[in-house]
Amino acid sequence: MRSAADVERGLANFARTPNDGLIVTVNSAALIYREMIVATASQRRLPAVYPYRFFAADGGLVAYGPDQQGQYSQAASYVDRILKGEKPADLPVQAPTKYELVINLKTAKALGLTVPPSVLARADEVIE
Repeated sequence: MRSAADVERGLANFARTPNDGLIVTVNSAALIYREMIVATASQRRLPAVYPYRFFAADGGLVAYGPDQQGQYSQAASYVDRILKGEKPADLPVQAPTKYELVINLKTAKALGLTVPPSVLARADEVIE
């Protein structure tokens, strides 16, 4: 996707198929066109899962991805270790250890979806 028109066209084509949903992956276009993707998915009644909580806060249905605050804390500890003399090449590569699930109930209601209580109980945050 190189333009807002590409985003609109892609989502319009995708929405033509009944009973589909959208999984938005981490990429620069998703971040650049975040508001448009969330708004268009909502207009086209496409349930969508996004990679970061701010998508759900902006009106997306569900966000499931690594806890960004935790990653920033890990990065800060790496900087501290490097400043204290450790060689960056000697530091281990670390994967996220915590993932967060954020559900936007207002969007679920607008899409005519009912989120099961068992899923709500697992959510780290529920936006009402």
